[in-house]
Amino acid sequence: MAPSSNEVDQKLSRSALIALVIGSMIGSGIFALPASFGHATGVLGTLIAWIIAGTGMLMLAFVFQALSRRRPDLDAGIYAYAKAGFGEYIGFASAAGYWIGCCLADVACLILIKATIGQFLPIFGDGTTPAAIASASLLLWSVHFLVLRGIKNAATLNTIATYAKIIPILLFIGVAFIVLDPDLISQNFWGTEQPGAAAVSSQVRSTMLLTVFVFVGIEGASVYSRYARDRSDIGFATVTGFLSVLCLLVLVTILSYGVLPRRELAGLPTPSMAGVMEAMVGRWGGIFISLALLVSILGNYLSWSLLAAEVLHSAAVNRTMPSFLAVVNKHEVPVGALWLTNCVIQAFVLVTWFAEYAFTVALKMTSAMTLIPYFLVAAYGLKLSYLGNSYRAGERARTVDGIRSAIATLYAMGMLYAGGPTFLLLSSILYAPGTVLFVLAKRERKESVFKPFEAIIFAAITLAACAGVYALAVGAISI
Repeated sequence: MAPSSNEVDQKLSRSALIALVIGSMIGSGIFALPASFGHATGVLGTLIAWIIAGTGMLMLAFVFQALSRRRPDLDAGIYAYAKAGFGEYIGFASAAGYWIGCCLADVACLILIKATIGQFLPIFGDGTTPAAIASASLLLWSVHFLVLRGIKNAATLNTIATYAKIIPILLFIGVAFIVLDPDLISQNFWGTEQPGAAAVSSQVRSTMLLTVFVFVGIEGASVYSRYARDRSDIGFATVTGFLSVLCLLVLVTILSYGVLPRRELAGLPTPSMAGVMEAMVGRWGGIFISLALLVSILGNYLSWSLLAAEVLHSAAVNRTMPSFLAVVNKHEVPVGALWLTNCVIQAFVLVTWFAEYAFTVALKMTSAMTLIPYFLVAAYGLKLSYLGNSYRAGERARTVDGIRSAIATLYAMGMLYAGGPTFLLLSSILYAPGTVLFVLAKRERKESVFKPFEAIIFAAITLAACAGVYALAVGAISI
């Protein structure tokens, strides 16, 4: 049966998929890197952190690329791989975790937009004042109705925003190269007054969740694989987008150490890239970067809105989520998933009023929620290569894919360890009630909810959630 003209029109080109990956990854994070890294470590620790993160995430990008070739029948990306590898409830947990991570990423975007405007209009403060929350809510629902008009239109706007935000970042890098002070690089090298491997190791660990956050979005092309004109574009877009963003991230952080002393970098307000630019060229530079940040985050916010709704819809189409989430409108937009997504984002935005460091919490929670789905994708790639499914006998690619998947799996496990128990407990508080969607889907199908192994996993998540709630109640952890 020939595809309809509307279906053909909704297909995305290779360049649009690349822009989706880059647009998803470049957002609020890169503009906050100078202060975030300056607070945590020096030049050496930064280089080590990017080597670890870059290697781990590159391996994950290769896993996504390999899976798009080996399992072309799985066109729902990050969710479908977890389900195929480890069962229905694990697949659901991957979809739910990734979806909540996307929602939290959008919250981080909204906070930073208002915090940036707050530098010029005090009524917006740090992005969590009543005026900021009201305007963030207005923006949230404006984008909601824009996306309802069609994925193709939203993706086109995202592509335009992606190009618009890369230009200021490239300008920042160019100016930083010109004014670079080698003495400052040397001064900031160790990041501590008492150089030593132990001190640097501790510094690197403190940056790990930050590096995860700026790489979240690497799976953008995979999540949207059902819209790709050509399956081969998915892997190409993932790897190309990742390598492009990695170069920008490394240059922004390292060059900043050659502009200001580490202590001054650490004290810069968000967005700290604006402070570095102002130190290089004057006040206009800070304003210019702040405006670029707004364009960047708006594009990033749009990307996350698309990804969040898409992963819910894909899970619903595969009957792991309730059927109302599979409903689409005449523009092929998943309306049920979009409405639920934006209602959850709205609830998170209201909660930021009570959070002391709302942006940092949203940033780290995004990383924690997406690491588990990343781990499951890497583990599925490892399982596929180990069992030899979809590989020819003696095929060399099987060994290569197995090594890459093993490295990606170890990296995701290491990042979960580096994040510590606090964010795993907070993640459980979100995972446990989210299981209601899984229960509803099972009841629609008139099936028993859990298999024995799945019941054990759910019990463990519930216990962790209870421990997290108790820790919040007694003040052992805070938001």
